Amino acid sequence: MEPRPRRHLFDFAKKLVADHIDDDPFGLNEEFAPPRLTAKAISSIPIMSRSREKILNNLDEMYREAFERAKATGDASQMAALDFAYRREQLYFEILLDVRDAMERR
Repeated sequence: MEPRPRRHLFDFAKKLVADHIDDDPFGLNEEFAPPRLTAKAISSIPIMSRSREKILNNLDEMYREAFERAKATGDASQMAALDFAYRREQLYFEILLDVRDAMERR
């Protein structure tokens, strides 16, 4: 019987492909474990947070622009609402930034 190089090549290719096919390509048989937010996971995240000054300056700039628009239209109630909202948001941000700073020091 003569050698059949095309058949050998085809068999080799078939074996190569069959050996590299994953039996569970979508991972359906793997046990699901949800990610855990642990202290180790948090500490492995690089610190890329903005500075306190930058955050508060952005808040100030945003409210200042809105306040100037309300002032230009003479809307006293809008100016009062913006003033209150600014002070409230500033307090919220300062609390959150204090928590963030405490977590980063850990």
